[in-house]
Amino acid sequence: MNPVTSAPAAASPAGEHPRTYLVRTLGCQMNVHDSERLAGMLTAAGYVPVAEAPWAAERAAASGDDVAEGADVVVINTCSVRENAATRLFGNLGQLASVKRTRPGMQIAVGGCLAQQMRDGIVAKAPWVDVVLGTHNLDVLPVLLERARHNAQAQVEIEESLKVFPSTLPTRRESAYAAWVSISVGCNNTCTFCIVPHLRGKERDRRPGEVLAEVEAVVGQGAIEVTLLGQNVNSYGVGFGERGAFAQLLRAAGAVEGLERLRFTSPHPAAFTDDVIEAMAATPTVMPQLHMPLQSGSDRVLRAMRRSYRSAKFLGILDRVRAAIPDAAISTDIIVGFPGETEEDFAATLEVVEASRFASAFTFQYSPRPGTPAADLEDQVPPEVVADRYRRLVALQERISLSENVRQEGRTVEVLIADGEGRKDGATARVTGRAADNRLVHVALPPGLAGADVPRPGDMVTARVTHGAPHHLVADSALDGGPFAVRRTRAGDAWARRAAGGEHAGVAHAGADAGRVGLGMPSLRRPA
Repeated sequence: MNPVTSAPAAASPAGEHPRTYLVRTLGCQMNVHDSERLAGMLTAAGYVPVAEAPWAAERAAASGDDVAEGADVVVINTCSVRENAATRLFGNLGQLASVKRTRPGMQIAVGGCLAQQMRDGIVAKAPWVDVVLGTHNLDVLPVLLERARHNAQAQVEIEESLKVFPSTLPTRRESAYAAWVSISVGCNNTCTFCIVPHLRGKERDRRPGEVLAEVEAVVGQGAIEVTLLGQNVNSYGVGFGERGAFAQLLRAAGAVEGLERLRFTSPHPAAFTDDVIEAMAATPTVMPQLHMPLQSGSDRVLRAMRRSYRSAKFLGILDRVRAAIPDAAISTDIIVGFPGETEEDFAATLEVVEASRFASAFTFQYSPRPGTPAADLEDQVPPEVVADRYRRLVALQERISLSENVRQEGRTVEVLIADGEGRKDGATARVTGRAADNRLVHVALPPGLAGADVPRPGDMVTARVTHGAPHHLVADSALDGGPFAVRRTRAGDAWARRAAGGEHAGVAHAGADAGRVGLGMPSLRRPA
């Protein structure tokens, strides 16, 4: 029996309304995508998103609840990669505990990587939690909530391997113009600092036909941008014995009618091949952007990390990408202070960063993660040394990012307008979105622009870059009569319909032709 349909949501404690839910995501893109599945299953089971429940907002306002926002069910989808992951989770749970004491019938569920790792340890530390589920059994959430309520007892259910591929579950996407599409789950790498393979399992690939069907479905719903998602996208095809499968998938997905922008994340330098570069360069819808995790510029540290490439290979990949795609913006991940890292090792990282000219970098101070080989290594670097190196790396990358963004001044860019990325847009009278190379761009509107001429999220705006800053571009060309144009799109139409309430309850099943699409970029990692 399908658990989504076998556990309908009861009415809220007041009795006159359906139960409401809030999903809070802590973590990476995979967690964001999983949260879309969790939300989809709750919606399909009869729960209502708290943002679409005016009665919940009234209840929250009356009680001063700005934590749960009036929701009957709060789901926290966790990460376990960062050292403060548990601190963040239990900080959230502590805030929710006081709300739950005043709201009979409220339930709290915890899922994701930290739940997979801690299991019933979460309930032991926070006995007010009702449900704990892992990364391999997202589909059981509605059933566990109902069982916890019926039995008045916490329900903990963790599977050791994937039972239901997440992409077959109902999905409630958060945006009308862009979508994640998962091509695989799990990871076959053995990086000594990473616990993801232990928590997510071995890599499992979806068949190309299933991936393309989902791409076609979300484009049919209005999306014009799709990001292919996997822990290591360029090893795609290993599961069904097809070499070169990822390059073929890029070409096929890029040819889907109506798709304007195709991205992917994240590849691994060790498995990155020239046929992928060729596919990127030859497919107009594949955007000139690449996220390529470096982790360290020291070959000795890379060896200790079990990263099966060296700095020369990494730089060679970047050279070939830029030769084929001259305007490509490349970003990366870097860990500072891995056990045994010397000043000489760190200097090698700075040299590779200087040579790489990254548009941006997500920088991390190494923190031991229980269950990983690196956590037991000797020569842990003193925290004050790690902090100093981190500061120096951030300063270098800030300088490079600024320099690279200043080089964009004078270029005319087409920006896909986003919903909510520009926090100061109201004060500056700008709109915000992403250029083709994924740079964040704040765009000024011409004086007097109003009504139907104002671009909507999902529409495209063309403008000239007038200023480059370390983390964004400004395109104010419209203020002095320079280039400015708005192209209204199917995605903008879809956003407008949703904003008007025409699609507020959509839930898509795999391959279905209804529901929402969305791309929620997480803000966990600090961009340098």
